[in-house]
Amino acid sequence: MQTAKSSWLIKPGSGQYADVDGIRTYFVKRGSGPAIVLLHGQAPGASVHIMWDRQIEPVAQSGFTVYAFDGVGFGRSEHSDDYTRERRVRHARAFLTAMGIERCTLWGQSDGSNLSCRMVLDGDRRVDRLILQASGSLSPRPPTLSEEAQRAHAEERAGYTPSLENARAYLQGSLVNKAAITDEFVEEFYAMSSGKNQEAFLARQAIPTAPIYDELYKIDIPKLIFWGKNDSSGPERGVALFQKFRGAELHIFDNCG
Repeated sequence: MQTAKSSWLIKPGSGQYADVDGIRTYFVKRGSGPAIVLLHGQAPGASVHIMWDRQIEPVAQSGFTVYAFDGVGFGRSEHSDDYTRERRVRHARAFLTAMGIERCTLWGQSDGSNLSCRMVLDGDRRVDRLILQASGSLSPRPPTLSEEAQRAHAEERAGYTPSLENARAYLQGSLVNKAAITDEFVEEFYAMSSGKNQEAFLARQAIPTAPIYDELYKIDIPKLIFWGKNDSSGPERGVALFQKFRGAELHIFDNCG
């Protein structure tokens, strides 16, 4: 009997586990060469395979060692009763230590970009380059984005409740490439946004944090910013972030959320 071909490049759950700062941490490692460490954001379902499945193998095949891990309180990693960004930063720094990484590029997706910059601002000299991808929590609100629109988007995300139907609807509203929304992808998103991960998501929403965009000029290593033309807050937010740095590059991609 012929079975349907999997839509995954890396099968969910096929990675490894390591003790990182007292947290049993799930991660995927591929390739050889200079290290690139991927930090996911904190949206519902945020995890290695949901956020990075289509990036890991191509980047590894380009001559890099790629590490992607589920942060503390996300995906398949263990949880903590501390849901602050500071705890996530400590866990990310401990991951570099656990992997024996002495030099690396950090590639942050959404709030992972915020974590990446905090690591550099805290003086972690193992990071020699940054890739920052569509981070609303890192960038200032541009004048073209009203407070009402920003609040509506935040409320829509915060209002997500796990179910297969809601998972599919959430992905339909987030991804421009609808062909990527397979049944397998929806099922993994639902699994990664349910149970203890949903509890952690709700707990994080209740923690206020101060912005750091007025400190970004202090970061003196190379910085590459990726943004989608079809991002919910628009490419103007990427431009607003770009203007907070010195010596950064900004790339805006069409047909990209």
